[in-house]
Amino acid sequence: MTQQRDLIPPHGGHLIDRLVNAAQKQEFLGQAETLPRLQMDERTFSDLVMIAIGGFSPLVGFMEQKDYESVVTDMRLANGLPWSVPITLSVSEEVAEPLKEGSWVRLDDPSGRFVGVLELTQKYRYNKALEAVNVYRTEDEKHPGVKVIYDQGPINLAGPVWLLERDPHPLFPKYQIDPAKSREMFRDKGWKTVVGFQTRNPIHRAHEYIQKCALETVDGLFLHPLVGATKADDIPADVRMRCYEILLEKYYPRDRVILAINPAAMRYAGPREAIFHALVRKNYGCTHFIVGRDHAGVGDYYGTYDAQHIFEEFEADELGIAPMKFEHAFYCKVTKGMATTKTSPSQPEERIHLSGTKVRELLRQGELPPPEFSRPEVAAELARAMRVSVESY
Repeated sequence: MTQQRDLIPPHGGHLIDRLVNAAQKQEFLGQAETLPRLQMDERTFSDLVMIAIGGFSPLVGFMEQKDYESVVTDMRLANGLPWSVPITLSVSEEVAEPLKEGSWVRLDDPSGRFVGVLELTQKYRYNKALEAVNVYRTEDEKHPGVKVIYDQGPINLAGPVWLLERDPHPLFPKYQIDPAKSREMFRDKGWKTVVGFQTRNPIHRAHEYIQKCALETVDGLFLHPLVGATKADDIPADVRMRCYEILLEKYYPRDRVILAINPAAMRYAGPREAIFHALVRKNYGCTHFIVGRDHAGVGDYYGTYDAQHIFEEFEADELGIAPMKFEHAFYCKVTKGMATTKTSPSQPEERIHLSGTKVRELLRQGELPPPEFSRPEVAAELARAMRVSVESY
């Protein structure tokens, strides 16, 4: 019997695995008190995990200077492979000074637990302003991604990494499906085409509409909400995941959808992050990726469809995953259903669409989003979560 091949090769052709075996783990643990120690923040820790499980293939560690500079200026690794967002470990001069290139560095998670090691191959300074302008298209420190750059240290530590253990996610263990596993699941289901969907916001009917439009043309839908670090005012991950569970129970075909978490941190890099998100889903085994209105955007820093236009800067075979581009969806009062300007005969005043900001305002005021915007069960869950949040505060 011929073994079914993966739908799509990982980016760079090989799925990276940087999880140590039992013997290596014991060896590193034996050096725990002798290695120089570095405590990571939440975003850096999630980057370590994503590298280790192959989500950031072909990266095997934090970027050396030639890759970093090439990504910042040209959206490519030094070998020419498309990559749009720098993956770096930035520290202060005081932390970097005693570390020696060629040595091992102990990596602790934000709680101080020994979770990984860095083989330090390079220390280098970088241009914060250049990274901000090229990656985020602004130097405005009100932009959450730019603020991270200006708040972090001026020295990047680079080199291969190892993760000591892949711990179950504390909130969503059953949805922790890493790239090797998702690929296996796609094979087992016999799916030949899979579309990935990214969101950091609670799902609403516009999301549902474009997901189902995409599902009409492919075999499976991989719902992959991000649960790493996000802005403080974003809806918490546990609430967003519960909204997905509610919808999947009632409104989606059970045998054609897989829900899994994306442990990466949000960068809010707009167009560049759309490319980044697509490549990550390629590593998980998706053949297609949904790109909607203002993907990964924040504020008014990006044009409405800039995240779609950026895909035109690459040849299709370079990225290896096909974007599925959708216009902004809304509820059409004329046709009494979800639509976009491509399919609706309505005028602007005959359309209902709310921003995430507007929905949060309604919830804070004790009002439910209208059923034309959100399924009633989802609206009720959001209202419950908002009420609990306010009471806790």
